Amino acid sequence: MNATVPVAPKKTSAWEMYRSIVGIGAFCALLIVTVYQGTAGRIADNKARFLSNAIAQVLPAVRSTVEVTLDAHGALIKATEPASLPAFLGFGEDGELVGAVITAQAMGYADNITVLYSYSFDLEAIVGFKVLESKETPGLGDKVEIEPHFLANFEALDARLNDDGTALLNAIVTVKEGAKTEPWQLDGITGATITSDAIGVILNQGSSYWLPALERDARGFQPPQSIEE
Repeated sequence: MNATVPVAPKKTSAWEMYRSIVGIGAFCALLIVTVYQGTAGRIADNKARFLSNAIAQVLPAVRSTVEVTLDAHGALIKATEPASLPAFLGFGEDGELVGAVITAQAMGYADNITVLYSYSFDLEAIVGFKVLESKETPGLGDKVEIEPHFLANFEALDARLNDDGTALLNAIVTVKEGAKTEPWQLDGITGATITSDAIGVILNQGSSYWLPALERDARGFQPPQSIEE
């Protein structure tokens, strides 16, 4: 009786292993690209819809908007492509300029906080506020989105410019809860000090950047289309 001679398993060469890894990687990359291309349009539409709804919340009188940017000389011009932190001119039902909407961002307690706020040309004040993105601690940092006394800051937060229109007359700052004495101060939130301080920084930085150009140039813009269209 002949004994069965065991067959040694075939060794996989380094080249074969490399080729398999590259093939799997290429397939995964193709899958990712396909999924991205298939969902990019829907994601963009949802983002635009969310932003439009947010603008309507902070500036209820708005009926149409024009996205704007600053050119190399600091002049306000119509944006030719969406920005990561856009600003908009808001026009009312009769095509009148009713305000501006600004997005701005800075570091909070946990991560960057992105906010949207509205500016009234008539009042020279910030009159609406909404958090667009935040990872602040639930029950603490997220109070800036719901705390009534904090949201009351944005009924008319002073954002006047100096006499030559080049900077804020008074820096927007956050003070301790109950210590607000000036219209450009934010009444902060006890227990969410870092987050409420960050909101003051965001509004001050965003307003310092945008408001001089908005006050100087915005009235020369027209709504994107007439209300009859």
